[in-house]
Amino acid sequence: MKAVVRRGPALVVDTIADPVPAAGQVVVRTLCCGICGSDLHAVHAMEAMVELGRRSGEPSPVDPARDIVFGHEFCAEVLDHGPGTDRRLKPGTRVVALPVMPTARGMETIGYSNTFPGGFAEAMLLAEPLLIEVPGGLSDAQAAMTEPFAVGEHAVAESDAGRDTVHLVVGCGPVGLAVIAALKARGLGPVIAADFSPARRRIDVAPAITGTVALDGVAGAFAALADPDRHCKILVTPQE
Repeated sequence: MKAVVRRGPALVVDTIADPVPAAGQVVVRTLCCGICGSDLHAVHAMEAMVELGRRSGEPSPVDPARDIVFGHEFCAEVLDHGPGTDRRLKPGTRVVALPVMPTARGMETIGYSNTFPGGFAEAMLLAEPLLIEVPGGLSDAQAAMTEPFAVGEHAVAESDAGRDTVHLVVGCGPVGLAVIAALKARGLGPVIAADFSPARRRIDVAPAITGTVALDGVAGAFAALADPDRHCKILVTPQE
């Protein structure tokens, strides 16, 4: 199958072996895959990322000297099932999944593994118990956003966000927007979003996400936190 392969500090299109499912695994065809900011960094700095993990006490099983196929934000279609699966999702079913694979060596991250190619390949192996069927109303591209949106949702769920707090989101990339969306879904506000990029502040945050203050960088955000009533009265649409 064709894949975009990280080979050294470069990406190349090459042919790699078709995936063969082991026990509990499912073969899927990639329909859509997002490009994570981590992928952009890892192209040129995978060696440094692995070394930092080793120094922090979290050694990675990935060898940056060997081929890696990125892609952990994906929507895919079930093709076939390996042994020991219950085949609960028929071939043709669209799915998303937690991008990890249980192995005898522990968990491996799909897309940051020498063994399990990610969504930048035509097909992948996924763990059957971690599959989630995509509702019919979602496009492939929308479904592929499940992983970054889950990161934002998890961050808010683990935080102390509440109705008596002012919420600061530093960085308005996909995960930052997912945090804002998770706050809004809970009816929480005001939300102050800070980003150095004028394009992100103009396009991503305002007016797309109602009730969010978009300010220039972290300094502006902390100024708003110091006087939230003033900023909220002037800049924030009242919560519904």
